[in-house]
Amino acid sequence: MSGAFGSGRSNVLLGVVRIAVGRPDGIACFANTPQAFLVSLAPMGGLLLAGVAQGIAMGVGIRILGETLPPLCALLAPSVISHEFARLWHRQASWLRFATAMNWCQLALPFIGMALLVLVSMAKASGLPPQTANVVLVLGLGGYAMWMHWFLARHGLNLGSGRSALLVLGVNFGTALLVFGPRLLFATRE
Repeated sequence: MSGAFGSGRSNVLLGVVRIAVGRPDGIACFANTPQAFLVSLAPMGGLLLAGVAQGIAMGVGIRILGETLPPLCALLAPSVISHEFARLWHRQASWLRFATAMNWCQLALPFIGMALLVLVSMAKASGLPPQTANVVLVLGLGGYAMWMHWFLARHGLNLGSGRSALLVLGVNFGTALLVFGPRLLFATRE
């Protein structure tokens, strides 16, 4: 498949676009290797490191490391949790490609969000109340993100619809628990 779709980075971009529009063959554009998975963490990991560097430069000091833990959990938890589902359902052989695709496809969400924002802005200009427009925007982007994760699980791990939905719910709930749980626990203690 690499001959038809190019090599290296062009495979990733093509894979993201194909998955974003619901084409299952986009999964094949991602490598099934540990190196590909680690590279897929680089864009979001780089933003995280840039934030740490900026915090240190601004004099925040060591406190920035504590503030980095929730985004680090948000970056890594989906891969860890989905790996456990893949192991449970005997899909370990497909997991690296799935996780690599899942990480890269997160980069499609801001573009989908911008497209939804344009549509919602046009609807507001036509008379849609702002509160309704905001709900449509949030539900539209959230719904698309959930669909994309389901689509990746369905085609990347070769799961049925129900197991794909269970994986999406488990990954999102588990990640939210890891990211927000400690803050909620400490907030109730103060």
